[in-house]
Amino acid sequence: MLDIKYIRENADIVKKGVEDKQLQSTVDIDLLLKLDSEYRNLLRQVETKRSLKNQLSEDISKISDKSTRENLVKEASTVKTDLSKLEKELKVLKVQIDEMMLWVPNVPAEDVPFGESEEGNVILRTEGKIPNFDFTPKDHLELGTSLGIVDVERGVKIGGFRSYFLKNEALELQMALLRHSLDLIKSKGFDILDVPWMVRPEFFEGTGYFPWGQDDHYMTQDGNALIGTAEVSLTSYHAGEILEESSLPIKLAGISPCYRREIGSYGKDTKGIFRVHQFTKVEQVVLLPQGEDLSREWHDKMLGYSEDVLKDLGLPYQVVLMCTGDMGAGQRKKYDIDTWFPSQQKYRETHSDSYFLDFQARRLNMRYKDKEGKIRFVNTLNNTVIASPRILAAILENYQTEDGKVLVPEVLKKYVDFEKIG
Repeated sequence: MLDIKYIRENADIVKKGVEDKQLQSTVDIDLLLKLDSEYRNLLRQVETKRSLKNQLSEDISKISDKSTRENLVKEASTVKTDLSKLEKELKVLKVQIDEMMLWVPNVPAEDVPFGESEEGNVILRTEGKIPNFDFTPKDHLELGTSLGIVDVERGVKIGGFRSYFLKNEALELQMALLRHSLDLIKSKGFDILDVPWMVRPEFFEGTGYFPWGQDDHYMTQDGNALIGTAEVSLTSYHAGEILEESSLPIKLAGISPCYRREIGSYGKDTKGIFRVHQFTKVEQVVLLPQGEDLSREWHDKMLGYSEDVLKDLGLPYQVVLMCTGDMGAGQRKKYDIDTWFPSQQKYRETHSDSYFLDFQARRLNMRYKDKEGKIRFVNTLNNTVIASPRILAAILENYQTEDGKVLVPEVLKKYVDFEKIG
């Protein structure tokens, strides 16, 4: 959530941010500012009436003359009635403004390129060596099916569209991926957590997934939602708290299943286990003191952690700077990492790394006391360490052999008792 004072003083910048993120249909900044002006005018009237009501009460208690006292009581009654009416109007207006504020997106950083879709994203660099097969590489589904380690057909029978089973070596390899990622992020000083998978709606609002992405989340009969990333639980961990600046940065990493309805992806990646409704992810979240330079420093640092994982795995990848139209509503700046898929002869998105400044913290009322004793909102960041089976699919394709077997990446061999599958 943006500070309403910032919106008042930077209306053109905020409106441009709304337009650049293609969110004009969700919020009207001019209307918000109009309601805000009405609210402040009404608030002044309420405060004046409250002051008058208190003064009349004080005067009545001091006056003994019956006639004068009766006149003041009558006036006080009128003021009380008027105040009650104004307070009700104020409350209605406040609710309306608060609801609109939830739809105001974060303003993109100055170096974020404009673009209406993924076509506007900018490739910053590529890393790793693309495998040069002297045979036509198979896709991960063909490999997984032939090796008897991925079963999509029965997954769909049991769980419906975009469901799957991982069997034997595929499951062990995925567990090795997750374990290696946890070991790496733990070595960077992160606390590792198993997080709630069902979370109250206010924390989806707090992290910026609601109201924009509500349709893409599964809801329970109790009104909670299933997380699409551990970011929701991790970022909300200190919601409503006032931290000490000396405790920052706070570095949290969570492992969890993730659930996404994949609204808007109809017809995309319907084959295999690349885009699925349920997957497992290791996510990292950092809470920082205020300061965009510090957030940008950590943004790049967290990107490096994900790159370390991919370099350990020997997977080729590219780093992409996301454009305005392909970012989330709450993100200030976002990198994606795309990993190479030989069967498609292209890079596909496997990681996301974002910073928010105080956008999420304002929604979560998550603050800290600085060295001077002033209360400020923390700044937040999050990043994918690993997500599988998407990366598992990339390993199957990049480590395949001509005879249809799959080699195990060297770094994962210590977690499993086999060196190849098949």
